[in-house]
Amino acid sequence: MNGAPSYPPEMDHQSVTANGVDFAYLSAGPSDGPLALCLHGFPDTAHTWRYLLPALAEAGFHAVAPFLRGYGPSGVPGDGCYDTGTLAIDACELHEALGGDENAVIVGHDWGAFATYGAAAHQPWRWSKVVVGAVAPQGSMADGFFTYDQLRRSWYVFFFQTPLAEYAVALDDYAFIDRLWADWSPGFDGTWDAAQVKDSLASPERLSAAIGYYRATFAGPPADPEAAAAQAAAATIAPQPTLYIHGADDGCMGLDAIGPVTDFLSAGSRMVVIEGAGHFAHVERPGEVNEHIIAFLTT
Repeated sequence: MNGAPSYPPEMDHQSVTANGVDFAYLSAGPSDGPLALCLHGFPDTAHTWRYLLPALAEAGFHAVAPFLRGYGPSGVPGDGCYDTGTLAIDACELHEALGGDENAVIVGHDWGAFATYGAAAHQPWRWSKVVVGAVAPQGSMADGFFTYDQLRRSWYVFFFQTPLAEYAVALDDYAFIDRLWADWSPGFDGTWDAAQVKDSLASPERLSAAIGYYRATFAGPPADPEAAAAQAAAATIAPQPTLYIHGADDGCMGLDAIGPVTDFLSAGSRMVVIEGAGHFAHVERPGEVNEHIIAFLTT
């Protein structure tokens, strides 16, 4: 088992209410620095930003990594909404609650990437630059997702639509999560990170929340008009310069499936492929990933 990483002394654990949800978060850096909001995905928690937060803090940012709605210790929303539009509104409301301004930046991985695309396009005045990882823009992935190889990688998305999903994921001490980490980041020992996910989703309502993100994918536009607008905005090209990061060996979203990424990003954007890394490149190759992110955000 991996040894638990030692958090720097400046890493803080706090909470804030935004969009009707109590969000727990990790943070580092000066509270009066520009906000850098870092959003995780599945099966993941805010802990996977443990390498980036101190690097952002050293660069002068107020770096914040919330546990997404439904992921403990954040609250389980009473409305049961997990659509990408609502996730984007969460990000924008967190910006407001955390005192962000027009110099704020947003970083998203996996589901956090979906939220980031929506937040950046729906309320662009909040974010000066954008970083996303592992999930390419919708237009770029349009055909690639439906290839045989990618559908084989994405089998879990369709399995999660069934009522058997919660039962299967929880079997044998959530071995399902261990296997996803092993498949998606081949050769990397994700035991410690998977354990954080298991703790975060230990109750039935939290596990159903995480799976609910996938069920919302096929549910059509959200009922809330603003969430619907944010979800629609995610399919457009946000105006901010964007850094896209993808692991060369990603076993969740194959490099062969993401298409011409920079064709669907604004001017000043670029793409970086991290060799020898899988889906969770920011914990597999943190030094390299951090270097690219900090250089992009501070140039």
